[in-house]
Amino acid sequence: MGKILSKKKKVARLIQNDITLASRPFSELAATCGLTEKNVLNITKTFLKEGFMRKFGAILHHQKIGYGKNALVVWSVPADQIERAGEIFASFPFISHCYERKPAFQTKYNLFTMLHTKGEDTSAMVNNMAASTGINDYLILESLKEYKKISPEYF
Repeated sequence: MGKILSKKKKVARLIQNDITLASRPFSELAATCGLTEKNVLNITKTFLKEGFMRKFGAILHHQKIGYGKNALVVWSVPADQIERAGEIFASFPFISHCYERKPAFQTKYNLFTMLHTKGEDTSAMVNNMAASTGINDYLILESLKEYKKISPEYF
């Protein structure tokens, strides 16, 4: 049992970091930990199936691909409208994150959205979001400088 857990930890360590852009990246990962490509893929699928991982995907560095502006927009949404507003906000293609927060920021801002743009007017985008929900109490917190951005490492 310890050997299997050890193999799973090795795979977890490897897949939580950047993966080489290669024709067979899992084969390269497998070689570094003494497993086969099939072993690595099966362990990764098991992590997903058992709920240890929610998803497996690429993370784009938005600034490197031209999205130079972003803002955290916090919304004051009545409790009975949270689900509806969250679904509407999440449907906008320029929103990468949309989540409810408890306790509410400043005791009233309970729905948070992260907006990314290549330079479009952030205010106009947020006004469009507000109009689509009827929620007009919000704060726009624009990012001025990024000091750190990394994915967490668990193993």
